[in-house]
Amino acid sequence: MRTDIAELSLRSVSCSPFADQHMGTAGLRKKVRVFQQPHYLECFIQAVLDTLQLPQGASLVLGGDGRYFNNEALQTLICLTAAAGVRQLIIGQHGLLSTPAASNLIRKRKAQGGFLLTASHNPGGPDGDFGIKFNMPTGGQAPESVTNAVFEASRTLQGYRIAELPAIDL
Repeated sequence: MRTDIAELSLRSVSCSPFADQHMGTAGLRKKVRVFQQPHYLECFIQAVLDTLQLPQGASLVLGGDGRYFNNEALQTLICLTAAAGVRQLIIGQHGLLSTPAASNLIRKRKAQGGFLLTASHNPGGPDGDFGIKFNMPTGGQAPESVTNAVFEASRTLQGYRIAELPAIDL
């Protein structure tokens, strides 16, 4: 699906910051129900986007391990990255991408990075864990300087910008 960025309907949503969005070495991992809280995932993604300050027209890789909440989170990512001016999203078929495959795509397609939805070996399911991490243009994990900056941004975030798009058939 191609949509002209000028045609997007953008909405600003006010919210309160969350105090627990500190990324570990492999991203942010929490119980699924935490990510399902209103605005939780959106605020974290916005904090990442604000910290990275991607160039207008950037490209990103998106995908996950297919665990519970993967598709809903991908739809949210699509809408927030579109609102941030990302022009190209490289999404795994059915929203699925392993971490090594995403790393390879980021480098091969010269993307500005990628969001990966995985909690690695942690159990999944409605009562299990979910995770999100950002890989850099090198395909590797975000360094501690970036994850600390994302955490600081998440602690003061007052809202996020989201594009109103129909659900994308992954």
